Amino acid sequence: MSNPYIVLPVIFQLFVAVTLMFSWTNKNLQKLISVVGSLIALLISILLLIKVNQEGIQTMQAGGWIAPFGITFVADTFSALLVLLTAISGLAVSVFSVGSIRNARVRFGYFPILHLLIMGLSGAFLTGDIFNLYVWFEIIIISSFVLITIGGEKAQLEGAIKYVAMNLLASVVFLTAIAILYGLTGSLNMADLSLQVAKVENRGLVNVTAILFLVGFGIKSAVFPLYFWLPASYHTPPPAISAIFGGLLTKVGVYAMLRVFTLIFVPDTFLTTVITVMAMLTIFSGGVGALMQNNIRKVFSYLIICHIGFMLAGLGIYSTLALAGAVFYLVHDIVVKTNLFMVSGLVFKIKGTYSMRLLGGFYKEQPLMSLLMAIPLFSLVGIPPLSGFWGKLLLIQGAMNSSNILLIGFILLGSFLTLFIIAKLWSEVFWKDPQVLPKKEHIKYFDELKPLKKRAMLASVVFLSILSLGIGFGAEWVMRIAMTVAGNLMDPSAYIQAVLGT
Repeated sequence: MSNPYIVLPVIFQLFVAVTLMFSWTNKNLQKLISVVGSLIALLISILLLIKVNQEGIQTMQAGGWIAPFGITFVADTFSALLVLLTAISGLAVSVFSVGSIRNARVRFGYFPILHLLIMGLSGAFLTGDIFNLYVWFEIIIISSFVLITIGGEKAQLEGAIKYVAMNLLASVVFLTAIAILYGLTGSLNMADLSLQVAKVENRGLVNVTAILFLVGFGIKSAVFPLYFWLPASYHTPPPAISAIFGGLLTKVGVYAMLRVFTLIFVPDTFLTTVITVMAMLTIFSGGVGALMQNNIRKVFSYLIICHIGFMLAGLGIYSTLALAGAVFYLVHDIVVKTNLFMVSGLVFKIKGTYSMRLLGGFYKEQPLMSLLMAIPLFSLVGIPPLSGFWGKLLLIQGAMNSSNILLIGFILLGSFLTLFIIAKLWSEVFWKDPQVLPKKEHIKYFDELKPLKKRAMLASVVFLSILSLGIGFGAEWVMRIAMTVAGNLMDPSAYIQAVLGT
């Protein structure tokens, strides 16, 4: 169904960013506009998902050019769900930023760039054009580069160079793959490409193009062996920025892989084998990397990599049940990883360090806050019936149905590694005897903040913790959506029909 309003999540974020630029000198007004704008964006995304569920796939042809000749925007259940998750994370980070981002960074344009980043993420999820996806990726890279460098600290600049270098390489590979694909089919519309790629006789060239897409998206998703940029960069910016990065940026690559490798390149035995091996090695390398870390944010960075492997495993199995598991885990991971990086920011504000060796006694000093922080930590482990359990359960069932015992072993290994890592972190940070740490002059500690800022930081963590509990205890509802998404990915005929009208 044609609906011009499906691009409203994108246009509204642009409107908020421009409005914030006109409030450049008033930092308090910027914070208010950002939070109110994020609330409205959340409402828009909820209405979009409801519209899609009630009326089916919504499309919009930019400039009135019919598909496949113009730029198409498509809102199906998958893209609308991710736009909603983007709005949820955006709201949480916006509120957390009110309490945690220094005024100097606000004056350098933090809030406008944050909303431009969210705009780019929403556009990437809604586009139905493969080249337009590349354009949205570039907007995301530019916005995230500015965010990661605001403040100009040495660690930030070093992390930014690694981040941008690898992501630009991914963009080059991605653009090369698009050029070859256009040469093969003469089309850039993803629904049309689904039909045209199937007609190409040179299957060898099609497979080479598919591998190029896999490499390009693999770098952006931080899969093995293309993940080294992530733990070198995600721990360098302020926690609010790390939260939006850890929750959403790598998930754009996962979304792109799930979309492209179900709609355009239907995986054959070779591709599913390659993807499965990459998934297993990603789980292993991320888990082992996290074991070796002492910095809380580096631990979470490596766990991002480990758990990307779970989502990739669903694509490797390539069944409705496994894809549903990947989608469910994607929903859980966005919420929990965003929350965990904000939790690390709270710990830093209270104790003045991210080092597990120097931390301790947190539960004794902050018992209620510790219990709050336990929700995302234990959700990450996947203790039943918390949110991390259900996605892995679906993945294991999918792997059992395909008799992939080795992959089941790696999923269980990744789960046990996560359990051991979080148990170690809990012991070091919360249960160990407290350490006496000298106060650092350049840090404004939590007890020195104004009440409004304290409430803002805590409210963000509470919001996502409640949502995480809702995903776990309301798993049936989320599972129903995940199964719908998986069914649509396995049979994209409704998507093609909605876009092309054929």
